[in-house]
Amino acid sequence: MTTQTKEAPKKKAPKKPKSKSREWVDSIVFAVVAATLIRWLFLEAYTIPTGSMERSLLVGDFLFVSKMHYGARTPKTPLQVPLTHQTIWGTNIPSYVDWIQLPQFRLPGFSEVERNDVVVFNYPGELQHPLDLRMNYIKRCVAVPGDTLRIKDAQVYVNSQPFGNPEQMQWRYLVKFNEPITARFLERYKINQEDVGMAEEGLIMLLPEEVAAEIGKLPIVQSIRKEVEPAGQKMTQIMTEDYDGLSWNVDQFGPLVIPAEGMTIPLSEENVAKYYNTIKYYEGHDAEAVTLSEAGKISINGQPIDSYTFQQDYYFMMGDNRYNSLDSRAWGFVPADHVVGKALFIWMSMDYRQSFLNKIRWNRIFTGIE
Repeated sequence: MTTQTKEAPKKKAPKKPKSKSREWVDSIVFAVVAATLIRWLFLEAYTIPTGSMERSLLVGDFLFVSKMHYGARTPKTPLQVPLTHQTIWGTNIPSYVDWIQLPQFRLPGFSEVERNDVVVFNYPGELQHPLDLRMNYIKRCVAVPGDTLRIKDAQVYVNSQPFGNPEQMQWRYLVKFNEPITARFLERYKINQEDVGMAEEGLIMLLPEEVAAEIGKLPIVQSIRKEVEPAGQKMTQIMTEDYDGLSWNVDQFGPLVIPAEGMTIPLSEENVAKYYNTIKYYEGHDAEAVTLSEAGKISINGQPIDSYTFQQDYYFMMGDNRYNSLDSRAWGFVPADHVVGKALFIWMSMDYRQSFLNKIRWNRIFTGIE
């Protein structure tokens, strides 16, 4: 009789510990992946670079923008350096290649874009970049799909009702001074240099009404008068500037119906002037397939059309600093697929005109955006 013995289990060799460099690489990869997912799905940080939203948002405000409110978009341009936009940090080297373009979808969100929301979106006019990598703009939504917008004597109306003007909205004033103004004067009244221009009779200044009233009482001021563009005076940089039948300007604009998905319009001469660029560039057609004849008729793939049904929703966006804002009055509607997110709150604010100790605007930190 033989006795069988069990072999003792072999001990596994101890796992070789990671090197310090490997631990650093793993940590960096994890941080990049986590930050990319947070930036895509939840929140992204933005900076205010220009004065188009003064005095609601100031140059140097740092914002958090929610992707969750309207729903995050799936990436359209996947071949991109993580955590970049158009270029690699600190260079002019493109951060992406557009060899692959994916269909874009929007995940479910908490809400739709509503009137008065402060919205970040991809600038529609920047056609040289893929949709999701176009420059980010921030403006206030003043009209949603199906609304009729009009501006009369500088007052915005939506569906024939006055649209509430932003708090501290700046109006255009012609100011005649008895003596030259100084940098100290501008700083005292929080006036940006870019909001002051020369005119034959004096200075054109963009001011809130209460600031204008205060300045008007100064002994150095000879006169102050609010300036409004008259009706019938057409301006350049208006979305219908190539059409002589509509004499619109920044203070006298519309009426204009905001396109909604499924809405059908007749393609009259006036409607072609209002909607041709939208149909050509933002409705999913090959832009070269949409043409306009000398007679003012639109053709798609060589077939003339007399009416058109829109394939997505659109929005009308304006800066709160309406006389120093390049917005929907100039370049048209914001397509729904260009909407990035809703501005939530300011987490930091820096006044770059101030000295080191006074740069931070403490009163603006962690304030909500309305």
